[in-house]
Amino acid sequence: MATYLSNRSYLRWDSPGVEDVPVDEEADIQAVAEQINKMQRQQFNNHRHVYTGTHCRTHGIVKGTFTVLDGLPEYLRQGEIFSKEGGKFPVACRYSTEPGDPGLDDRVPAPRGFSMKVFDVEGDFLDAGKDTPTQDFEFNNTPAIELANAKVTREIFDIRLKVGDDKDAMDRELEARDDTDLQKARFKVPNKHLATYRQYSQSAFRFGDYVFKFSIVPRAETQLLLGDKSVQPDRDGEDVLHKWLQIFHATHTAMYDFQVQLLENLKEQSVEYSGTEWDEGKFPWQTVAMLEIPPQEAFDLERKAFWEDHMRLDPWHGLGGYQPLGVSNRLRRGVYPASSALRRELNGRREIAVKSIGEIP
Repeated sequence: MATYLSNRSYLRWDSPGVEDVPVDEEADIQAVAEQINKMQRQQFNNHRHVYTGTHCRTHGIVKGTFTVLDGLPEYLRQGEIFSKEGGKFPVACRYSTEPGDPGLDDRVPAPRGFSMKVFDVEGDFLDAGKDTPTQDFEFNNTPAIELANAKVTREIFDIRLKVGDDKDAMDRELEARDDTDLQKARFKVPNKHLATYRQYSQSAFRFGDYVFKFSIVPRAETQLLLGDKSVQPDRDGEDVLHKWLQIFHATHTAMYDFQVQLLENLKEQSVEYSGTEWDEGKFPWQTVAMLEIPPQEAFDLERKAFWEDHMRLDPWHGLGGYQPLGVSNRLRRGVYPASSALRRELNGRREIAVKSIGEIP
């Protein structure tokens, strides 16, 4: 049975100090957009095809159902989706690897991503996504992001562009920084079966009247039994993660709890700086919905090509009740459209504002 925390003092999303925009931030965001485009042009030189600036490597794309729990207390019935008692929504989800190299060997430890496009939602949409009536959610298997603000992101992308795949040079650059531990944490993520990871939003969003971070947690017994299944570089192949995922989804139902963590204390739960995790001991996660993915082919090539060439998942494509907050999301607002535009131009493809799940192969 779910435990709810209705006696806490949750901050409103429009409270003073929730967002605090630096005066020089826009210049950093524009510079990062240009850096991402430069990385994409390098991709084109290498592959004669352009991918997103990050999360380039697709491991699987699946369809499922997102179900809001019955009986949520009023403070969790926030925004257009979670205020719908027992609401059911079709979703399309993608598993990915976070770095910007589509050919990155699966045996190399790296942050892994998960994204979810929720269909059939209704309400007032943010301007950026008003032609795409979906609610888009993005996740990463690390709870904090090393690209913690616009200035740090610009600095780190400068390093990545300068040293490329030279690990020793990368280590030297990161060791010289004050945030070395945060920057190097990405190389220490356990490399295991993708269906077993807990995934996090990393950044904060409006949650109706309040502010939340969100997470999905594996709950099916078949997923939990795979929790110790780690990649063995001397035994497994370079595409082992997508093969494991393909085998799993072919015969098993995946299930995840969708949990929320609400803002209570700005001194301990920064919205503007995404490089620190909100302490779950002090600010517990609460389950509000469930994601269910029935057995299916997880690596359908037509679906993969459609998603990569024509679709765009963007947290600014969503409802006003879940408006992205903080610098990490303002970065996305500037960078994602620029990345998408160059991708379509160089690939000779058009972006499709997918409005129903049936449009996806």
